[in-house]
Amino acid sequence: MATLADYLSQARASGSAEAGVRAAYERIRAWNDPALFITLRPEEEALAAARALAGKTDLPLFGVPFVVKDNIDVAGLPTTAACPDFAYTPTVSAFAVARLEAAGAIVVGKSNLDQFATGLVGVRSPYGVPRNSLRADLVPGGSSSGSATSVGAGLVPFALGTDTAGSGRVPAALNGIVGLKPTLGTVSGTGMVPACRTLDTISVFALTADDAWTVYSVMAGYDAADAYARRLPPGTPTSVPPGLRVGVPMRHSREFFGDAAAEAAFAADCAALTGLGATLIEIDLDPFFAVARLLYEGPWVAERYAAIRALIETTPEVLHPVTRGIIENARKFDAPQVFEALYKLAALKRATLPVWDTIDLMMVPTMPRPYTVAQVQADPVRLNSNLGTYTNFVNLLDLSALAVPSSLRGDGLPASVTLIGPAGGDAGLLSLGRLIQARSRLPLGATGQALPPLAVLPPTAAGIEVAVVGAHLSGMPLNHQLTDLGGKLLRAVTTTPDYRLFRLPGDGPAKPGLLRAVGGVTVAVEVWSLPSEALGAFAAQIPAPLGLGRVKLADGTAPLGFLVEAVAVEGADDISRFGGWRAYLASLT
Repeated sequence: MATLADYLSQARASGSAEAGVRAAYERIRAWNDPALFITLRPEEEALAAARALAGKTDLPLFGVPFVVKDNIDVAGLPTTAACPDFAYTPTVSAFAVARLEAAGAIVVGKSNLDQFATGLVGVRSPYGVPRNSLRADLVPGGSSSGSATSVGAGLVPFALGTDTAGSGRVPAALNGIVGLKPTLGTVSGTGMVPACRTLDTISVFALTADDAWTVYSVMAGYDAADAYARRLPPGTPTSVPPGLRVGVPMRHSREFFGDAAAEAAFAADCAALTGLGATLIEIDLDPFFAVARLLYEGPWVAERYAAIRALIETTPEVLHPVTRGIIENARKFDAPQVFEALYKLAALKRATLPVWDTIDLMMVPTMPRPYTVAQVQADPVRLNSNLGTYTNFVNLLDLSALAVPSSLRGDGLPASVTLIGPAGGDAGLLSLGRLIQARSRLPLGATGQALPPLAVLPPTAAGIEVAVVGAHLSGMPLNHQLTDLGGKLLRAVTTTPDYRLFRLPGDGPAKPGLLRAVGGVTVAVEVWSLPSEALGAFAAQIPAPLGLGRVKLADGTAPLGFLVEAVAVEGADDISRFGGWRAYLASLT
């Protein structure tokens, strides 16, 4: 018994959650890794929680045991962030943990981590190095080391980690399991010790992509107490739509640091993706790598300093030496450099936006290659940075990500790929990711158990095509009005040469007006699919003088789209010469 579905089936059949909890503790004792947990919840306490669920078999996570990374609060258990001198015992659980507990899940322990979630290796903890579930000489990955290894070993069906720069994805790859890094703000950060608060999210480790989604859909929810929370519903996974455009790195953008097995595995994964009906489009990752360099070379380390300021300024000697060295680097940055980095990030974000006009999502290796504990201890900073090659840019760009086992490497280790998409695109990643995992035919982590048959998902919902030209474009201020209603980007095209584009006067986000006119030009647009039942709600948000009408496109279609009343463009700036709203905005900077 290993998957979440296994636990639920047995617990519901017996009407009791106690057997599943006992089995988890038996496996933990048999695994016998003293570095895995910082705090193991007393077994009798967990069994009491199981008995309290009597008669509640309809709960979505009835009796499912899980592990929580020890920088996330669980009521009554210490939170240490892997620093004994920082420890405190919360009286209430983190918002996300509380939602899982209310759904019937039972915490069995607080897992080890790279101290203060600073690292991707899993070896920076005074509590020791958790044993990699696949091969003992390999690093477990970090910073969510204990959470990932507990799932990889089949001790529990899921665990919570956190992700700032890849801590919810790299350990998943190193243990042959699934790691879901949700869209920032969809899972509350209340009750989480921050690393970089503006980038952090609680993540999910699970043996299957479907299990990860089940957990995410329970713990996701708007939390008014979290200043970074967003009202973005999780969405619903569906069958993969035909013609899905998947971006993969160009050859010069692929880095494996000399690991031929990793390089060959990713090439095979790309080839296999076409068998799932996807269209591969090679993209240049250099702009994304430039974003990633900001995370380690820029002032974001100051957020880590701010999170533990009282500790590092009074008793810095209690920190792990590598962790201390990294966080103390914040002192070399001043306030102007922070703003300069923010300006640079904004420019780099703009540089990456055109990529999303040509693809629906991206697939990259989760990590370039695995490393052994001995290798990392000999070169702790450089090899840690190497592991984050394909993860570091994701949170800075507000993207969603899902790491899944993908194929078998030549050396017998599982390979892993990460699917990356725009904010709010988590369900779409899951729709494809579950198929990639199933096609791999890999066992579940280190359990040896085969992946259970996939449930059939509903077909992609039929929708109404809507062409957008301005603030509703992907990455623009009003795009959420589409994504909040379940909108999906279909394609980027242009109009026929019959239109003029104007910048309209008024308050709020700058917006254009598209007008059909003699002497027109082609104008860049995006076509989105909106569920038919959501069209009314979307149309109600359109302010005058804009309205919906048919827009003639160069691909021969004529979907609904934004048009402006002719009277409203009198005196407005004609920006047709730019050929589109993005190009116009770029000219302003």
